[in-house]
Amino acid sequence: MAALVIAEHDNASIKPATLNTVTAAIACEGNVHVLVAGLNAGAAAQAAAQIAGVAKVIHVDGAHFEHGLAENMAAQVLAIAASYSHILFPATASGKNIAPRVAAKLDVGQISDITRVDSPDTFERPIYAGNAIATVQSTDAIRVITVRTTGFDAAAASGGSASVESAQPQRDSGKSTFMGSEIAKSDRPELTAAKVIVSGGRALGSAEKFNEVMTPLADKLGAALGASRAAVDAGYAPNDWQVGQTGKIVAPQLYVAAGISGAIQHLAGMKDAKVIVAINKDPEAPIFSVADYGLEADLFAAVPELVAAL
Repeated sequence: MAALVIAEHDNASIKPATLNTVTAAIACEGNVHVLVAGLNAGAAAQAAAQIAGVAKVIHVDGAHFEHGLAENMAAQVLAIAASYSHILFPATASGKNIAPRVAAKLDVGQISDITRVDSPDTFERPIYAGNAIATVQSTDAIRVITVRTTGFDAAAASGGSASVESAQPQRDSGKSTFMGSEIAKSDRPELTAAKVIVSGGRALGSAEKFNEVMTPLADKLGAALGASRAAVDAGYAPNDWQVGQTGKIVAPQLYVAAGISGAIQHLAGMKDAKVIVAINKDPEAPIFSVADYGLEADLFAAVPELVAAL
């Protein structure tokens, strides 16, 4: 049989999370298909066909798929689910919205947030905020899986030559309607895709200080800006900057944490970073336990010095 990846896209291009999910799918089954459902999403389907390791792209077009509403997407997946042994979604807001609906309708147990494929029926996933790894075996005929994208390398976006087939779209469920969206725009890289992230914590003391201290460092490094939950809750940074168990899971090449103590919930979101640099004046701060480089210093002095030296 084959594995089916549900692509995330903007109707013109494929989002990076899809590439990591393809890698997980290849580990489950060598034969990988990708579903691209959208409105006038032919360009996204062609981009999916170029992904290395993909054998076939199923393209479904319809106005009710334009914004990826979970009810309509789930119905489309269910229409073709019987042909697949594995159905994989990125563990993003969209994937987490659609996957449980598919699993419930198929009457199978969802396998959430996997970070490794041991065999076609056995997977690893973090539990207890990443402090333990559970090995989960599924005997279901169809395995519905969400993939923690930081656990898998991205498949090459080019080099593939998959066929593209059009499929009959399912009707609009009529259960939900897209009303609008408010999307924060930034010249900086998207947090979950950034190679360098600079994060600040509650120790910065105010939104003004957060901007004054952290922004120059991010500018120098070409980095995305992140924050701990404490900093977000205090209003120092916007909600979409939050890194951690209840925020975004990231795995950049470089993660700089300034004034972040390192609560378990925050560590769960960034400890897979390749290199972690921690700046904190508390020598007992838990962040130092995962840091590759630690600087015991006052961030208000250390960060400007670092900026000046770069």
